[in-house]
Amino acid sequence: MFNAAVWLDTVKKEIGDDLDLNWRNFSLQQINAQDPGDWRVWDEEDYTQTRSLLAAIAGEAAKRQGKEAFSKFFLALLTERHGGNRAPLNDNAVFLKIAGDSGLDTLQFEQDLKDPALVKIVADDHTEATEIHGAFGTPTFIFDNGQSAYIKTFIPPENEALEAFENFLGLFSERSYIGEVKRPQPPWPKGAV
Repeated sequence: MFNAAVWLDTVKKEIGDDLDLNWRNFSLQQINAQDPGDWRVWDEEDYTQTRSLLAAIAGEAAKRQGKEAFSKFFLALLTERHGGNRAPLNDNAVFLKIAGDSGLDTLQFEQDLKDPALVKIVADDHTEATEIHGAFGTPTFIFDNGQSAYIKTFIPPENEALEAFENFLGLFSERSYIGEVKRPQPPWPKGAV
């Protein structure tokens, strides 16, 4: 997810409003639960005991302050988590600091974190992703025409980011007859890192 977010941020900086991203929620904890039965991560009483539900709620709180605010918050959160600090994804204090550093109205953000409507958005996003689009991991792209594609990627070099994105779109957004492309492993990919 982090790699794709950094990649798409680079693409967005290059083409601006021609790329309209709508990041939605997907719970890896839910999809990877061993024999989940009727258990749903969003039904837990203490969200601090979940792996990342609070992060999803925080993302929805940031969205309430606009797309630009969300984009700054989202990339900062992913960077805090995956850029070396390994920030926890179940601590509202972490999210409040990132919100402040990202220029969000922290009083509004803190209030929005308590809104149960955001939990419903997270749950509905996940349900739609699995039941309608067949998502099993992140990031899964859902295109305007309803086609979907999961991608596992490293961050492309900046000078190749847009071309790589255009190639990805060209291959997966319209060609519904392509079900899966996968490199044999290990090692994957030779010479990429």
